[in-house]
Amino acid sequence: MTRLSMDSIVEAVNDLPSLPHIVVKIMELTEDPDSTAQDISNVLSQDQAMTARVLRLANSAFYGFPRRISTINDAIVFLGFKTIRSIVMAVSVSGILSREVEGYALEQGELWRHSQCSAMAARLIARKAKFAIVDLAYTAALLHDIGKVILNSYMKEAYHEVVAKVGEENKSFIETENEVLGFNHAVVGARVAEKWNLPPELVEAIALHHHPEQAEINKRLTAIVHLGDAVCVMMGIGIGIDGMLYPVSGEALNLLGFKEADIEMIISELADVFADQQSFYDN
Repeated sequence: MTRLSMDSIVEAVNDLPSLPHIVVKIMELTEDPDSTAQDISNVLSQDQAMTARVLRLANSAFYGFPRRISTINDAIVFLGFKTIRSIVMAVSVSGILSREVEGYALEQGELWRHSQCSAMAARLIARKAKFAIVDLAYTAALLHDIGKVILNSYMKEAYHEVVAKVGEENKSFIETENEVLGFNHAVVGARVAEKWNLPPELVEAIALHHHPEQAEINKRLTAIVHLGDAVCVMMGIGIGIDGMLYPVSGEALNLLGFKEADIEMIISELADVFADQQSFYDN
């Protein structure tokens, strides 16, 4: 097939919806030191559907709050501004990430499951690695594969060629994607993050989640997203065809001071959380 041009990628990224106005406003408010819980609550209450879904996720086993959170105000006070921001982002992109992504052999909802799994894994890894901004790690991992939504139609065409090359030439999926399409889903996902005006270190973490050793802005964040993704591949959650050969970066493990036993512990913790299907709520 014809290799893609940057123009066609930019056009496809522009076809993706912008972040909803409410999400943009919440992001602004949570960055503003003068904002109050009531300011955030006032904005969220303009969208009852989003409010309900934020509360549903806030009450999932993943956040482990000991008693039921019944109002947005309580959620903001108990979980904090940054966590609320990451939950609002998750709610707003769940529709895009829940689509069937046939080109990557992902049924409807599978990309969302993998993205949410990776985000939860990244949050746990960030905590264990004493990375200061755990919710940035959550959001970066949540969005790490959004480029697959953009490349889906092109991958449908190239699917058999990519599968054959990965199998026969023992190349990683992302190398083969580059070779066949001229682009890979990580680089394209970074273009989406740029379109949404997300921070440069988050854009980098998406772009380099398969090659964390190449990161320059925030190596630890990129390493966390890489390992979060790898953990969910190991667990077999929403892996599609690119789970066929997924090399884990030794440099990422070393950078975070992790050993194999730490990864096993994270997998065990996640398995308990995923028993609660609410963590994987959809639209």
